[in-house]
Amino acid sequence: MLQTSALQKVVLFLLLGFLIVAAIYYTKPFLVPLCFGGLLAMLFLPLSRWFENKKIPKGISILLCIIIFLVLITAIIGLISWQISDLATESTDIENKVRKMISEIREYIGAHFGISKKQQEEIITNQAQENGGMLSNLGSSATGFIVDFILVLVYIFLFMFYRSRIKTFVLQLISSQQKKNTETIIHDIQKVSQQYITGLGMMIVCLWIMYSIGFSIIGVKYAVLFAIICGLLEIIPFIGNLTGTLLAILMVVIQGGGTGMVLGVVITYLIVQFLQTYLLEPLVVGAEVNINPLFTIIILVLGELVWGIPGMVLAIPLLGIVKIICDHIPSLKPYGYLIGSDRKKKNILLKRKK
Repeated sequence: MLQTSALQKVVLFLLLGFLIVAAIYYTKPFLVPLCFGGLLAMLFLPLSRWFENKKIPKGISILLCIIIFLVLITAIIGLISWQISDLATESTDIENKVRKMISEIREYIGAHFGISKKQQEEIITNQAQENGGMLSNLGSSATGFIVDFILVLVYIFLFMFYRSRIKTFVLQLISSQQKKNTETIIHDIQKVSQQYITGLGMMIVCLWIMYSIGFSIIGVKYAVLFAIICGLLEIIPFIGNLTGTLLAILMVVIQGGGTGMVLGVVITYLIVQFLQTYLLEPLVVGAEVNINPLFTIIILVLGELVWGIPGMVLAIPLLGIVKIICDHIPSLKPYGYLIGSDRKKKNILLKRKK
């Protein structure tokens, strides 16, 4: 009987997990903007409170935070556009080099795999026909992104404006004995979200500087552009800056750079990763989201399967919030321990001297 009861609990737990994942998957259009709006609202909450302490009305304070957010995004887009405009001046030369590379690859495939150029053209034509709706899908995706972005801005404003009401609502659902613990959970979630996103922003800026210096020393053209790409892709842990580095290597190959330049890009990546892991993360990011590498990779894969790229961006902060909840609820503490890491980092830059 005990074995049957335990088996039923496991089955019910797995069924509940499956239903939760399915619900999250099918509610992606609703939940993704909501989650981004909630995290960004917690990020700008201290700034809004600072404005409010200066006797600025709440609504105007929140609008000022949103304007600052839009200015930052505009500045980043402007910087990328400036670099891309320089790259466009050599588009003809780059296109010719790409065509030459493709021709050499096709000759190599024909010589070593017995697939003639005609057969390769047929394969490419069939793939092009299958992906005929790609441009229309890209257009609809761009439209959906704009709508979601506007929706995120609306959520930021509303979450910040009604923050007291939302907090009071949550506390009213909890028994009086648990209110103090719940307030602690809410405070910790706000603190971790703010520090994680702020630390990530500082990390990205540091990566811009280091990659720009490294790529410039090696002689990579448009080093700043690829440094910006590597830094921005840091929002996706493990995968992001590696993808940016591979793009830089591809650009080096297209430019005709030799093996030495490619090795230089790889060495730059390894040095930056070493400095990021053992210097920048302890100094800038600290231990805000204390999750072990196993569950970091698991949640990234799961996030990509469920929500795509937005899921990979949201995966770490959302799992960090789940860990905080688990750590403050006795029955869920084992799960918090399983997700967490024994490695403790000190946020030296933000630590005050006693």
